[in-house]
Amino acid sequence: MSVYNTLCFLSFAAMVIALINSKFGRMQTTIAITAGAMVLSLFILIAGHSGWFNLVDIASKTMAEINFESFLLNGILGFLLFAGGLGIKLPHFADQKWEITILALGSTLFSTFFIGFALYGICDLINIRIDLVFCLLFGALISPTDPIAVLAIVKKLHAPQRISTQIEGESLFNDGFGLVIFVTIFTVAFSGHAPTVGGVITLFLQEAVGGIAYGFVLGLIFHYLISSTNDHSMELLLMICIPTAGYAFAETLEVSGPLAMVVSSIMIGNWTRYVGFSKESTEHMDHFWELVDEFLNGILFLLIGLSMLLFQFHSEDWIMMAIAVPLVLLSRFLSVWIPYVGFKRYRKYNPWSVKILTWGGLRGGLALAMALSIPQGQYFVTDLNIDVKEIIMVMTYAVVVFSILVQGSTITPMINKAKVVQTQMEEAEKLQAQVKVSEETTNKEA
Repeated sequence: MSVYNTLCFLSFAAMVIALINSKFGRMQTTIAITAGAMVLSLFILIAGHSGWFNLVDIASKTMAEINFESFLLNGILGFLLFAGGLGIKLPHFADQKWEITILALGSTLFSTFFIGFALYGICDLINIRIDLVFCLLFGALISPTDPIAVLAIVKKLHAPQRISTQIEGESLFNDGFGLVIFVTIFTVAFSGHAPTVGGVITLFLQEAVGGIAYGFVLGLIFHYLISSTNDHSMELLLMICIPTAGYAFAETLEVSGPLAMVVSSIMIGNWTRYVGFSKESTEHMDHFWELVDEFLNGILFLLIGLSMLLFQFHSEDWIMMAIAVPLVLLSRFLSVWIPYVGFKRYRKYNPWSVKILTWGGLRGGLALAMALSIPQGQYFVTDLNIDVKEIIMVMTYAVVVFSILVQGSTITPMINKAKVVQTQMEEAEKLQAQVKVSEETTNKEA
């Protein structure tokens, strides 16, 4: 079966799960699809081990042929980020620019090294000795929050504006900085060459800054192209060129395609939407990209659930999975709480902000794709015949599945409580403003 045919059948399976969930379930669609795919994977594995029927080899071979890493990073990622960025309101970003910058840059860096060193120490204590560089590599790939998972789950719950802006903005922009950290540590781990300060700076400027600059130019070009026509079909077709040809050309330029998609989509959504599109296109644009987003997310989250078929679990893998989840959660809490100590000196925040940003810092397909890019069969855990890639993969998968199924499905009560508190805070601010006006009026009359 060709890869195309496989993806056709997988997309059908994803839509069937989504339909069943809409009729009989109450879960968010992407969570339901991931859970359904995991149940199917477990059924195949259990059936194979029990001797009922053996589909494990066929299913594993089919999953391996899809090449999850290439499918996501070089395929649908551009569409998902572009669709997500269209709904971002630039004035909200401007109001939270310092918070987003610190969370996207500083928190990612802190989390990478905290997870790396803590994991190295824990592994040494339990006699599963993994080199420090590989512990740091895991920290680098798991620290950035996944914009796809965040936008697919958290954004749709309509959290209070500042919380929503921070978590969306952080997830959209931290992948550029996270990529630099990952590539730098990856180079140390597998090339044997220590990176120089100049090399790291050059890589950051090329990938992150270059991606932002390229995205701005791309958005500018397509703004004028879209504005030059009143044919609503042509306007939508021109938009499709951004996450297709525009994303592919970013790879040719060796700049960050994800960042370019975010910047260009924010420009199209906040500028072209109001002055470049015909009235008919404006009405259809959001519905069109919402449909694209839902369809591709369905396939992606199904593949995340089915990725379980790619693993061969050892007893040590289960131990590392049990360690990875609480360690990543602790790191996430500290990387959010520490900046908020400083934030609160200058602005008042919803008391649920740190909890929601911690629990809503979801990981998804991007972390799995980076883990899959690690070479196989080159390095093994000391004293154990277990590939380092296998250890990193199962830890990543544990964190991703926990974040999607557990965190994604239990964050709603937190957001609802934050909404209640936010309403009370706004009412209190209005009352204070009225009292202040009344006092000023009284003073003037006196």
